[in-house]
Amino acid sequence: MKPSHPAFTPPSDADARRAKSAVVCYPTTTLAPPDLGAMTARRAGARKTTQCIVPPRDARCTTVPAGSFFRITCTEGPQVGDLNLWSAANLEERFYSGKTRALHGTHVSTGDRLWSSFPTMRPMATIYEDTLDWYGWDADGGSVHDVIGTRCDPYTGRLLSGTDYHYCCHSNLTRALAEHNGIPLKVAESFVHDVLNVFMCTGFTQDTHQYFMKASPVRAGDYLEFFAEIDLIVGLSACPGGDCGEEHTSDHAACHPLVIDVFENTAPFTSPALNAYDGSNGR
Repeated sequence: MKPSHPAFTPPSDADARRAKSAVVCYPTTTLAPPDLGAMTARRAGARKTTQCIVPPRDARCTTVPAGSFFRITCTEGPQVGDLNLWSAANLEERFYSGKTRALHGTHVSTGDRLWSSFPTMRPMATIYEDTLDWYGWDADGGSVHDVIGTRCDPYTGRLLSGTDYHYCCHSNLTRALAEHNGIPLKVAESFVHDVLNVFMCTGFTQDTHQYFMKASPVRAGDYLEFFAEIDLIVGLSACPGGDCGEEHTSDHAACHPLVIDVFENTAPFTSPALNAYDGSNGR
């Protein structure tokens, strides 16, 4: 974080430099918006085919065909989840939280897309419905469904506390992907990536601008539903932080299961094309 007592004296034009106007780095006005009307029509013809129950402090993976929908539901007490997405055809194509954040902001909701990593960089899923869209921004600058946090993991836990905790979201997702794809844990771990923090309420403190969490507003019956733009493997961890109102990466918080329901529509659907950049990088 920035020092509270800088070592260098501000220059005479410091105020003028700070007063420069902010410019949005990646304006999205040239992007065609998702056709939510077409999604609604497709959703009407979709039928539930799969239910995946994610136990507390654990993770599961499920497959979702392109053109289908998947819904993450809080079924009992308040619970947040860490979401990973992979192309079912190629684990190298995975959700890119950083570019999603750059395009759509720190917290996502209805109509926002989850983009894949380079070199494919295309929509993997689009948020179709969000029962927490009423929350907006609170007095602390917090909101829900963030793409700024990483995932609780044993490496940071070891660094900060000197202990090992194996039921953090990173380890949960690693085990789930290894089991789902029948691959070794070390191989699976290389594909686990930064997440969409489903239902988690987060922001940055106003003084030090550090990442914070607070108790999630999610309640039983709330859900976040997505439209699958490509054939997906969906991985979800029920975070050991529960509602993340106090701490995570421990067994102290009350935790609850989450549910992934898949609704399939077998009508023809064409996935977005791979990114058109030729990959030459100037050569």
